[in-house]
Amino acid sequence: MDESTIVSPSIHPAVKVEDLLHTREDSGGVQPDRDSLLSLKIQQAELQSQIDELRRGQIELEESRDQYMDLYEFAPTGYVTLSLRLVVLHINATGARLVGSDRTRLLGHRFARFIAAKDRDRYLTCIRQLKEDGDRRTVDVDLALEKGGRLAVQLDLVRVMPANSDATIRIALTDVTERKRAEAEIKRLAFYDALTFLPNRRFLLDRLEVLLTTITFRPQHGSILFLDLDDFKTLNDTHGHAFGDIYLQEAARRLTSSVRACDTVARLGGDEFVVIIEKLNETEIQAAAETMRIGEKILLALSEPYLLSGIEYRSTASIGVSLFCDEHLSGEELLQQADLALYSAKTAGRNTIRFFDPQMQATVAARGALLTDLRRALQNHQFLLHYQPQVDRQRHLKGVEALVRWQHPERGILSPADFVPFAEEKGFIDSLGQWVLETACSQLNEWSRKPEMAHLSIAVNVSAQEFRHPHFVDKILSIIERTGADPRYLVLEFTERLMFGTIKDTLAKMTTLKSHGLRFSLDDFGIGYSSLAYLQSLPLNQLKIDQTFVRNMVANPNDVAIARSVIALGQSLGLDVIAEGVETQEQHRLLEAHGCGGYQGFLFGRPAPAEDLRLPF
Repeated sequence: MDESTIVSPSIHPAVKVEDLLHTREDSGGVQPDRDSLLSLKIQQAELQSQIDELRRGQIELEESRDQYMDLYEFAPTGYVTLSLRLVVLHINATGARLVGSDRTRLLGHRFARFIAAKDRDRYLTCIRQLKEDGDRRTVDVDLALEKGGRLAVQLDLVRVMPANSDATIRIALTDVTERKRAEAEIKRLAFYDALTFLPNRRFLLDRLEVLLTTITFRPQHGSILFLDLDDFKTLNDTHGHAFGDIYLQEAARRLTSSVRACDTVARLGGDEFVVIIEKLNETEIQAAAETMRIGEKILLALSEPYLLSGIEYRSTASIGVSLFCDEHLSGEELLQQADLALYSAKTAGRNTIRFFDPQMQATVAARGALLTDLRRALQNHQFLLHYQPQVDRQRHLKGVEALVRWQHPERGILSPADFVPFAEEKGFIDSLGQWVLETACSQLNEWSRKPEMAHLSIAVNVSAQEFRHPHFVDKILSIIERTGADPRYLVLEFTERLMFGTIKDTLAKMTTLKSHGLRFSLDDFGIGYSSLAYLQSLPLNQLKIDQTFVRNMVANPNDVAIARSVIALGQSLGLDVIAEGVETQEQHRLLEAHGCGGYQGFLFGRPAPAEDLRLPF
């Protein structure tokens, strides 16, 4: 601000008091007294101070603006402003660099042109949803770089509606190349066999579950071929494991080339392979005939001579087949059927194919008995909770996981693996889950009155079926109020399959419960879909490393790599990480060396009734 613009009702700051005095004396005026002169000088000094302060403020404002512009231009994140017609209005230097183009070539163009064609529909859908509800949106896309190649970025979009200008859409661009690479590596380690690069058992069961769900809406036959290489042990014993590995790799290649593109070939381990045949004829007889033709083609391919390290080798295989056309059997049950048929094929002389005969499996009748027993167990209160300790790095007890047990009147204590999947399948899981939550919350209330126990949390497993119930949140809050439990000490554990509902509904339920103090743990992390985008979106508190990786990590570098990746991922997202299934000091030392913060397993305590929980640790 210029000094001349500042005026005072008493005196202009550019006029000196002494000059004013002389002027008045020359004009014959009355000379002002000393108090008046002093007052005038004070006013002049105050005005000058104000001018100096304004000048300093203007300089600081300009410096602050320059600093802000530098931060905006060269921030680690790219920023783009779009008009509602999706044309680029502004973009910072980082954004232009990520897009791989000069800023002048970006302004005035539609941003969609810089997104890879495969991702444009998802980007435009995200924009449309943003315009409809005004909420924030996040989407991962690939940018098609001007000089070739692609860059994986995360777009965080928000609609801005200023008071005095048109609405715009602001986009923050974040390079997620490393995140995508980590996601792909976790998937490769978790779902593919390291020797043959075929899908492994985890991948196979997931594929079966998807297929069984699909045929619910579009019935069609499929089949599972359980395959075993004949005399593989003899080959290993006579020529060594390296020779056997080469044989397995060649057998995997021949298997893959013998089936159709829509079919799945997986290695379960050792010399066992499984083939899922899809889209067979609608009639059972024709489906069986098609499966037989494919099986014979596989047997022929595997019986051709092998040249392994310069040595010719001949072998055969045996195949067991299970046909399916509905979702009433689980993937595990279909594998068991095919395995029984495989045993029949090997007994018949090998190098042959046998189909599953329902008479092979006595457990079919046992399932009916189990259903009756389960109904009776719910009516007669035969369930009880055991609690397994969870400890921190100093081995201090921080909480427990509640594990349901069935006190069967004839079979004794049954573990969850013996009845929980069946309860889910038959629709009993909501009733059983409610009992578990009420019992755990009552235990929390009881512990709250004991100073040495009041700090303990209880983790309760929640199935996807329970979580998706429309009244799930109300049920949880009602149980907490009824039992008097402190919600801050209740941890809800769920697996990644829960996230395959509506993510908006999942997020809304979790956010509501978290606002009441509840915490969330993602259980069995690494064996499901491991979507890192969901991890960023959901209000999680904890990741659990699945015990399948912990069990063999001392001997299997792949499992160590997965555990290390999960720990690093959890730390980067600010989540606690706990490893389950820790049974040996060697496992504990490996996990501790990689920064794992929590542990659960037999090494620290077996599941036991609340009264048998050992304190202190």
